[in-house]
Amino acid sequence: MSLIDQNAPDSNPVVHRLLEESRAAQIARLDGRERIAVIATAFAFVAAAAAFALFVDGGREFDPGIALALVGLYLLAARVEFHTGSGWTDPTQLVFVPMLFLLPVNVVPMFVAAAMLLFRLPEYLRREVHPDRSLVQLCSSWYAIGPAAVLAIAGPADPTWGDWPIYLAALGAQFGLDVASSYFRECLGYGLKVSDLLAEYRAISLVDLLLSPVGLLVAFASVEEEWTFLAILPLLGLLVIFAHEREARFDNALALSHAYHGTAHLLGELLSGTHEYTGSHSRNVVALAERVATALGFDEREIRDVEFAALLHDVGKISVPNEMLDKPGPLDAEEWEVMKRHTLEGQRMLEQVGGALGEVGVIVRSHHEHFDGAGYPDGLMGEEIPRAARVIAVCDAFNAMTTDRSYRTAMSREAAIEELRACSGTQFDPGVVEVLVSIVKSDKALGAGPTPCGPVMARHEEATRAFR
Repeated sequence: MSLIDQNAPDSNPVVHRLLEESRAAQIARLDGRERIAVIATAFAFVAAAAAFALFVDGGREFDPGIALALVGLYLLAARVEFHTGSGWTDPTQLVFVPMLFLLPVNVVPMFVAAAMLLFRLPEYLRREVHPDRSLVQLCSSWYAIGPAAVLAIAGPADPTWGDWPIYLAALGAQFGLDVASSYFRECLGYGLKVSDLLAEYRAISLVDLLLSPVGLLVAFASVEEEWTFLAILPLLGLLVIFAHEREARFDNALALSHAYHGTAHLLGELLSGTHEYTGSHSRNVVALAERVATALGFDEREIRDVEFAALLHDVGKISVPNEMLDKPGPLDAEEWEVMKRHTLEGQRMLEQVGGALGEVGVIVRSHHEHFDGAGYPDGLMGEEIPRAARVIAVCDAFNAMTTDRSYRTAMSREAAIEELRACSGTQFDPGVVEVLVSIVKSDKALGAGPTPCGPVMARHEEATRAFR
């Protein structure tokens, strides 16, 4: 089980990354710290469940037919997976709660573990899941011991609403033991932060909390009429339909995400083929802009937008004649108007593609806006300029200054930094400038141009005051 995504999967890169990592992990064997943590947690569960079964009074008679039916029903419920971020959630709580009241309570954890091991059997046979992952299922069975122990301590009794404090304690024990076992396995084995684990578990807890009263009602009815729990089957069938539809949405979203990346890089290659410098310049801006965005605390979705926009910020120059792009002298007024339209043309092209690329069209449009409002095409000022566009503007300028062009030689890194700081607060966002300068100074490979050159020839489309 894992985090329930609150955003649409179609355009959320965090969900895409986590889902792909989760699917890749399923076919990989356990290794390193992960293997140690999983084996330790799994064997600890087996020992605890065996001791519980041997030394705790079950409180009621064991009915093999009921037990087999409940395990089968649990198996079906476990296969109704709703993929959510790095894992999934399922409606097994609908079956688990009746198991606590219809089976001897001391054997419930063992039966839960058996169902958890068996429900992945088709994937094991098709080699879609590595056999090592069966140990993870044992780890995930720890939650069953908590409520079983609470009910065993309370003593055998038919379910009644008057015992609601006991049921709340059982649910709390389920959550507590599940979090504790997950902490050992995921935080120690996978390096997951405790805060991340708790953020995930809030969503899982909500699902189980909402399903528990339904499971309790089924348990109440099944105590009166033993086989009433089979009424869960139609509900599971309905959830199967919803789960398959959600799975299809995620599959389509992943395919669409790959298509966006492929389209972005194809446009980048097309730009390189049209004008070699512009294409290589855009790729260099991507690498620098991603580092700046990360340092500024952008989330994954914003970083994805920065990546696309940085790669394609000059895609509109496909419509600009190469003679104009390579002109050794200043552009005249008419040529300058043509050049300025590359931001609008870039936005138009990306909006025609649509989806994630259409969303970054606004960033592409705004990457020549100035912090003081003197830029183009819209004269935006300060925070009105998309934050990603402000990052790209600075990175674009730095890379442009530190590479050779048809009308001038490259500046040194020190000279480019001086120009950026001279334009900080007027042309560029001061915060972005300082972050980029910090990155450049810490990485000697960036902007390693020649010694400072003489006066730079004016060129309107370049990004700093030195080119005006």
